[in-house]
Amino acid sequence: MVRPTRVINHIRTLREAAGRTQADLAASVGVTRQTLIAIEQGRYSPTLELAFQLANALDRPLTDVFAYPEEP
Repeated sequence: MVRPTRVINHIRTLREAAGRTQADLAASVGVTRQTLIAIEQGRYSPTLELAFQLANALDRPLTDVFAYPEEP
């Protein structure tokens, strides 16, 4: 069983606001649509390099796209 990541992302919201499809965004950063879906759903954490590529493709700072919650 795959354990969900604690990394929070806002990719879907930002992608939709930019009028981009999953396929378009995935192609622009060199991953499959399935990989992008897994990242958006929090089932997969991207590498640091891919995280920066996604933020750049969405024209947003990394901290607008990804967050890591503090421990309670």
